[in-house]
Amino acid sequence: MSHILDRPIWNALQTTHAELAEGDEHAMRYPPSIVPFAAAADGTRESLEALENLPAADEVMAIVEAGPVTIPQGLTVVSEGKLVQMIAVRPYERIFDSRLQPLTVDDAEEMLALAMLTKPGPFTSGAQKLGTFWGVKIDGRLVAMAGQRLRHPGFGELSGLCTHPDFQGRGLGTLLFRYVAGEISARGDTVFLHAYYTNTPAITLYKTLGFKLRSEMNLRVVKRHA
Repeated sequence: MSHILDRPIWNALQTTHAELAEGDEHAMRYPPSIVPFAAAADGTRESLEALENLPAADEVMAIVEAGPVTIPQGLTVVSEGKLVQMIAVRPYERIFDSRLQPLTVDDAEEMLALAMLTKPGPFTSGAQKLGTFWGVKIDGRLVAMAGQRLRHPGFGELSGLCTHPDFQGRGLGTLLFRYVAGEISARGDTVFLHAYYTNTPAITLYKTLGFKLRSEMNLRVVKRHA
């Protein structure tokens, strides 16, 4: 039986993030200014044609599925890879720390710069429209952050976790991880996340922090033929 997280993009756009969805019943995506995620309803010709028609000529779309990702003929695969989807084995306690503060639209430029430097995954200046982000600032400078991305009934994704290289080794990443996980758990949702299959250190860390592997996932990034 299929799990709601097997098709995380499609199911988020059908439920908790429906107000952000662009497209129709055959294929949907998030606005590219927020995140480049997209998905077809299924593998039928109508759905694949609808997926093909979503991006403009200069846009890329990222598709993540537990099963095979079928690409219509009119799109080119720019890159692809394997991810792991991990899920918390139990709820996290809500914690408080004076160093943490909610980030606002005024922080968007600095958030994007930190994400571009550390590359935690797809990130844009509009990422805050998906969920709340929190950060640590030192001398007025954003040095670490994490937040919430995909949401489904009963599930919330922890994402965007990153620390500036100059401030690594101080426990800021673990602090933010526990804080955001606690905020997701506090509303009654189970925490999940994604990591690249080859990122063994991160996967090992997440296991020590109370996560287990739920599924391997396929990632394909596509664009229109030139």
